[in-house]
Amino acid sequence: MKIDGACHCGFITFEAEVDAEKATVCHCADCQTLSGAPYRASIPTTPEKFRLLTGEPAIYVKTAESGNKRAQAFCPKCGSPIYATAFDDPTAILNIRVGILRQRDQLVPKRQVWGRSRQSWVDNLLAITRLDKQSA
Repeated sequence: MKIDGACHCGFITFEAEVDAEKATVCHCADCQTLSGAPYRASIPTTPEKFRLLTGEPAIYVKTAESGNKRAQAFCPKCGSPIYATAFDDPTAILNIRVGILRQRDQLVPKRQVWGRSRQSWVDNLLAITRLDKQSA
């Protein structure tokens, strides 16, 4: 599947090819903290199937619970997360952040990882009052 996306301010734009069946939600504490949300959705691609069209992301390197170093790419202007990948391995998979993709509604997650860290209420979202627009 061909996808394209941009950060919130539009400084970074890109396109990629992905397998939509590999969309994933991660509940790890690092994804919660780095996204400012209870979980993060991503879709993997290979470096040769990812192409930056404009801008250059900033990189923050974090050490995962496993001890692996992970490069977190984000927009240096607006802070939008772009992707994560293994640090210092140009051939490593890029996990593109679904929220910045124009096709995000088509990338339905097929699995969840780090479920032990998930917030207990995420399994019950349908029970929470839904507004289609923020009220004043």
